[in-house]
Amino acid sequence: MTVTSEQRYGEFVVVRRHEGQDHVAELILDRPKAMNAVSTDMARSIAAACDALGADRDVRAAVLTSSHERAFCVGADLKERNSFTDADLVRQRPTARAAYTGVLELPMPVIAAVHGFALGGGFELALACDVIVADATAVVGLPEVSVGVIPGGGGTQLLPRRVGAARAAELVFSARRVEAPEARELGLVDELVEAGRDREKALALGGRIAANSPVGLRAAKKALRLGVGLDLRAGLEVEDAAWRSVAFSGDRAEGVAAFNEKRRPDWPGE
Repeated sequence: MTVTSEQRYGEFVVVRRHEGQDHVAELILDRPKAMNAVSTDMARSIAAACDALGADRDVRAAVLTSSHERAFCVGADLKERNSFTDADLVRQRPTARAAYTGVLELPMPVIAAVHGFALGGGFELALACDVIVADATAVVGLPEVSVGVIPGGGGTQLLPRRVGAARAAELVFSARRVEAPEARELGLVDELVEAGRDREKALALGGRIAANSPVGLRAAKKALRLGVGLDLRAGLEVEDAAWRSVAFSGDRAEGVAAFNEKRRPDWPGE
């Protein structure tokens, strides 16, 4: 796949665009010497890349990948944390949170391509995405209680929304690692593919998503996210507000016209 553009954020994060996938951005975790352990600098770079992607109306789907052959991300940089004073840890907390919320709050659909280890904060980055594609080598988990902390990148809130409160409690309290087949069975990942094909499959899914209305995609994601946890009546009000935000858009007019004219839509994105 030919790279058409590349933007680096700090030393450890890259955003790429590829030929033939004009509206898909690949957000790459690129700290291979540390298996993508999230240091303060890396967290800052993830947040900056997400800020830029969120503001780019040309991006209709994003894919979160890793440059390391054996790991998606092994979580927080515990070597760095070991040197922290309590005051350092307090100061770093907003920077760390901004990385995870940066991915979570991206307005377009986001797919995680997971292989190898996705542990602690690494799995939380994947959980912040809308869909997780994993290959047969994936090992996921939230082991934070085994080192005296808790999942602090959204894990205690995102995991039960995926698998239910009791299953999430078992996984968090046991700190156990879950290999790919069981992860798929439990719903920790959404699609399981052959070893080495997670990125390929995730980018292909991103391309299929990006063929649709950018206005519709962002509104649908907003409705899905805001409706979680609400009762049905309140959820339907969220959906109605999202519908109203797209019903009179240029994308809706183009979508209806293209359907009737039996042609591919040329989305205005507004």
